[in-house]
Amino acid sequence: MQDRKSHHRDGGWEVFAHGTDIGVRGFGETRAVAFEETAYALTSAMTDPANVRQADEIDIVCSAPNDELLLREWLNAVIGEMTKRDMLFSRFSVQIHEHGLTGRAWGEAVEEDRHTPAVAIRSATETELSVARDTEGCWVAQCVLDV
Repeated sequence: MQDRKSHHRDGGWEVFAHGTDIGVRGFGETRAVAFEETAYALTSAMTDPANVRQADEIDIVCSAPNDELLLREWLNAVIGEMTKRDMLFSRFSVQIHEHGLTGRAWGEAVEEDRHTPAVAIRSATETELSVARDTEGCWVAQCVLDV
């Protein structure tokens, strides 16, 4: 398990063990920041995001009937773009509107020697899938990744 880290002053992320799979969790003052932070956690499950340059920009659009399924769709879209393009991402921007999300991811092509990916992530699952406010009003978005 990694310590809670942040790429926003109003958010954070963490990776947690879940049997043979890996859980990711993002925190933020808004749902959008929590979704961005969850994507950072996804990258950190594979490699150190600090080693991934923001050379290329990819647009991502997805929709779902509720926040939980939207988080899963977002993470699966990020995973799909990384797989299709053989890339890793280290910066994310998300805007949520009703049942949709428009996002952007910045990253670069995988360089095995520099990035040394630890795992291959197959998908975001519905296991422990949750998007809700905690007792302090902070948004928490999480799910388990199939590795």
